[in-house]
Amino acid sequence: MKWLFSLMLVLFVTLSHAEENANPFDIQVSITPINGRFQINASYVVPINICSAYSFITDYEGSKNIPGIIEATVISRAGNKVRVRRVIEEEVLFFHISMKSLVEYTETPNELVSFEQLSGDAKFYKGAWKLVPNGNKTTFKYNSLLELDSIIPSVIVEYFMKNNMRGRLGSMALRASQQRPAEVGACK
Repeated sequence: MKWLFSLMLVLFVTLSHAEENANPFDIQVSITPINGRFQINASYVVPINICSAYSFITDYEGSKNIPGIIEATVISRAGNKVRVRRVIEEEVLFFHISMKSLVEYTETPNELVSFEQLSGDAKFYKGAWKLVPNGNKTTFKYNSLLELDSIIPSVIVEYFMKNNMRGRLGSMALRASQQRPAEVGACK
């Protein structure tokens, strides 16, 4: 029995070390069910300046290159408000989920992009991307509240959402790290 405990401890340490090394962008994801909704807090760190980070996060149509996002089309721009039509597709167990939405983004240059679903398949979706400069790196912090209209049990949705979110954030971080540096004059 003692050998089983030792083996489990070695496996845990090995997996923890492998996961730590496989997370070069320090991706963090927390999903908490609250009264039928999901509170999502996530972040990642990329070695780019704040101006490049802001340019990346406001490239709404460029988000089509992120796994699961099928469509992202800017419908209108007025001042610091941008409306985007989005289609997201996911596979949860044997269920194919397609979600359409019209999301309004409110931009605060080089600091924050808040958003709210105006219409769509989710019952409720609202949140923000906050950009935090730290020397030659920028931390992207994502916070949202999401309520789905689904027959799939929430415990299963939470599991798949957390795993899909990690992959999506990893893809975003990689793309952001490959972004050409924004010119100082391009900063708003």
